Amino acid sequence: MMNNWLERPPREKLLAEGVETLTDTELLAIFLRTGAGGTHVMALAEQLIRTFGSLYSLMTAKREVFNEIKGIGDAKYAQIHAIAELARRFFTCAQAQERQVASGTAEMLNYFYSKLAHREREIFMVVFFDNQHRVIHSSEMFAGTIDRVEVHPREIVKEALARNASAIILAHNHPSGIARPSKADHTVTRKVVAACQLLNIQVLDHIVIGRGESVSFAERGWI
Repeated sequence: MMNNWLERPPREKLLAEGVETLTDTELLAIFLRTGAGGTHVMALAEQLIRTFGSLYSLMTAKREVFNEIKGIGDAKYAQIHAIAELARRFFTCAQAQERQVASGTAEMLNYFYSKLAHREREIFMVVFFDNQHRVIHSSEMFAGTIDRVEVHPREIVKEALARNASAIILAHNHPSGIARPSKADHTVTRKVVAACQLLNIQVLDHIVIGRGESVSFAERGWI
């Protein structure tokens, strides 16, 4: 396989056949640019993905984990995490450009994954919509600990009024990776819905983000 890498480097393959034809290993190798400790860059990329088990685990791993891998120093760590941050920022900008985002779409769910799935503590987000269900603004309104976050419905309503929003979507993550809503999640959802109803603001959904899984209150008939 090494001979194939040398005969057709991933950069040349990209230019000849298109970026979508590249494997995860080939894409990673392009960003890494060089190998380490005498290891070819393709072999290094393959080793990293195999060691961490997935691109997600690789690109969200902590610095001390990288330090345990022979030949991987701060430079490679910085490259990989810069790639992850660049991807998140690109996705955020793309969502901002696409103003017409209907509730429950795959785009909305992907947006929440990009913002929340990698976080190490609970973050509670609110996306605000106008009366045509176009995105006005999104905000990380509350931050908590690894297993809980304190949410203030009054602050959500206050922000919705300031933004002249007609509808909102709630979202938060479970750092444990398990998206199953807790009793506290159900309680806070009811409180937010009740507070919003007083001012004719519709709560379209509350989405709980885990690691590779999610739960929609709307889809379950809980809103």
